[in-house]
Amino acid sequence: MIPAGQYHQIIEVLPILCVDVVIKNARGECLLIKRANQPRQGEWWVIGGRVLKGETLEQAAVRKVREETSLSVEAVSPIGYYEALSQENPFGLAPPLHAVSVVFTTVVDDGQPISLDDQSLDWKYAEELPADFCFKPLDSLQ
Repeated sequence: MIPAGQYHQIIEVLPILCVDVVIKNARGECLLIKRANQPRQGEWWVIGGRVLKGETLEQAAVRKVREETSLSVEAVSPIGYYEALSQENPFGLAPPLHAVSVVFTTVVDDGQPISLDDQSLDWKYAEELPADFCFKPLDSLQ
């Protein structure tokens, strides 16, 4: 993990590379978690987080799903990207948090139990993604 002081310096000058994962069940519903931390504290959102050095985007997506929900997924597919500038960040720093996220999707078996880590307060399956989760499809990069 990055020491807090060093991470402060990084987010002051660089965007953070992240992954977000749209997890769907057999009925096509999306798994959402209620965030415990900034940004978007208390809001329903998708699973996601930072990519670690030496980790592929796909590996980061699989890791975040496992860490945040205990769900085991074998394959994730990229579907888009999401860019966020937020005044809210985990440290209450003045500069906005700039995150660039590659969005993946995967399908899980409803029979797998979900166990949340300390970053989430609750979970639910929903028919729609949060209105603010406006990712752009990959083909829009052309």
